[in-house]
Amino acid sequence: MTTTSERVSEPMTRQVSKRVSQSVFDGSQLRVVLLVDVYDGAQPEFLKAYEQLCSQVASVPGHISDQLCQSIDNPSQWLITSEWESAPPFLAWVNSEEHVQMVRPLHSCVRDTRSLRFHIVRETGVGVPAESAGRRLQTAPRIGDGVIRHAITFTVKQGSEAAVAKILAGYAPPKARVDDTTRLCRTSLFMHGNRVVRAIEVEGDLRAALRHVAQQPEVRAVEQAINPYLEQQRDFNDPEAARIFFTRAALPAVHHVTAGQECPEAERYALYYPARPGRGMELARLLSQQDEAQAADADSPVCGSTIFQRDDIVVRLIDVRGGLGADPVRSLGLRDAEQAAELSALLDDGAPGLDASALKNGDLMPFLEFARMGLVTDRRAAEA
Repeated sequence: MTTTSERVSEPMTRQVSKRVSQSVFDGSQLRVVLLVDVYDGAQPEFLKAYEQLCSQVASVPGHISDQLCQSIDNPSQWLITSEWESAPPFLAWVNSEEHVQMVRPLHSCVRDTRSLRFHIVRETGVGVPAESAGRRLQTAPRIGDGVIRHAITFTVKQGSEAAVAKILAGYAPPKARVDDTTRLCRTSLFMHGNRVVRAIEVEGDLRAALRHVAQQPEVRAVEQAINPYLEQQRDFNDPEAARIFFTRAALPAVHHVTAGQECPEAERYALYYPARPGRGMELARLLSQQDEAQAADADSPVCGSTIFQRDDIVVRLIDVRGGLGADPVRSLGLRDAEQAAELSALLDDGAPGLDASALKNGDLMPFLEFARMGLVTDRRAAEA
């Protein structure tokens, strides 16, 4: 007889397609669902804060509509749904400092929130076909691998890089198993100058995994140890301050693709692409298009790519056979050397150490050396 635990755990070991493609760039409309748990007695305050937020978000480019619902079973449970022309304008807004300030009035009356984002695949009952109404739907279901990818990024004080890297490299990885449905898979940590990027891969519930990691004594010790070196201060004794820090540090995955082949010999690298102000999403889209093309090429040394983007920060995490220098064009996410000029036009030529003119002239190696992030640690979580 199969137990409940066995049934719940089964998806973790089920075979999945080797060819995986997940992206926010297909242009289809986006539905955002926000589950909200309001403190008892704070419903009027919450409604007032929502109405203020709603009037502000109505002018955000790409926003279509909002709907607020209250549970018929539990008055503390609310549901906010919003519709957007596509994912990029929503992500640009939700990851902005404007959004951080806009939602502040909600914090005092909300116990917990959970945000879910969906591209619209099918639609019925609207009276006219979606396409004729100017509404673009996702054309085909994407194929995933059961893994959620997320990253955070923050900067440390100039001159503290070596000390921070030593601290971050020295912790013991937390246990992989979070619960019957959630498991930590891998943590990859890189630095570029004084910028730290930590990417994690999780099967199951990302929020549960993040809470699990945050509660581990060894992880808390490391986080406390690097606190004095952070450029943006955080106080773990102040939940609101800690929440705002990690909100600003979030570096969402906007594109992920893997080739339909096994690459056990591949090495993991991270590349940093500082974008011109306001061009980060455009740069991420360009890289995603080339990574999709590479995934269909059996000769490409790039076995998998995840692009993370927030504001003008773009990080590309890649698994490569033979090292970056073996094929610098594909390692950089380019179709050919001539496309380097298109990439250079989107890069912030004022970034310290970046020579965009060399890249524009087709000299790829200086930019490859600039973009390559230093590996601090790349670990799969311990099973036991």
